[in-house]
Amino acid sequence: MKAVIAIVVVLLILVLLALLVGGAYVGRRNQMAIKREAVNAAWAQVDVVLQRRADLIPNLVETAKGIAIQEQTVFGEIANARAALLSSQTPTDKIAANGKLDSALMKFLVVVERYPDLKSNENFLRLQDELAGTENRIAVERRRYNETIQDYNTYIALFPNSLVAGFAGFARNDAYFKTEEGARQAPKVNFDFNKPAATPAQQAAPAHP
Repeated sequence: MKAVIAIVVVLLILVLLALLVGGAYVGRRNQMAIKREAVNAAWAQVDVVLQRRADLIPNLVETAKGIAIQEQTVFGEIANARAALLSSQTPTDKIAANGKLDSALMKFLVVVERYPDLKSNENFLRLQDELAGTENRIAVERRRYNETIQDYNTYIALFPNSLVAGFAGFARNDAYFKTEEGARQAPKVNFDFNKPAATPAQQAAPAHP
């Protein structure tokens, strides 16, 4: 009789352990799924603002072409970078293409400084204002996306989450927005035409007290 009771107790303990382990597994797996979807949602917001900027650029460039006709090299770089962004399918490819577009836009803004007629063109100024607002939005959404993806990667790397991630197929996501030192901000549109446009290094330099 005692042997039967002992077997029943052991079985109950095993069942309880199985329930605890299974519950922990399911809970952690669900949390990973939630965080992965948060990454997808954050990327969707980034994609929207990148598309918004891509839609603004052709009109801005066409306005500038009428005045700065000889700047075809810069216009070509912008067109190529925009085309690469629009044709990219994955976040990693779009992030890389966006970096090239950032660089092309910086060159474009330097060109603008050389043409007083552009600085007084109402249509160009309106488009430039819209671009500035879009750049600010990109910076916000890019930061949120990076924070969300970092949260996901950190969560699945922690033990015992890493075991669950391995079994459930949750892999690390390295599609971050990464920039070189001295170019950590989106290009800024300069509305004070008495001052030169800031370079990426100047934008990234810390303010002195």
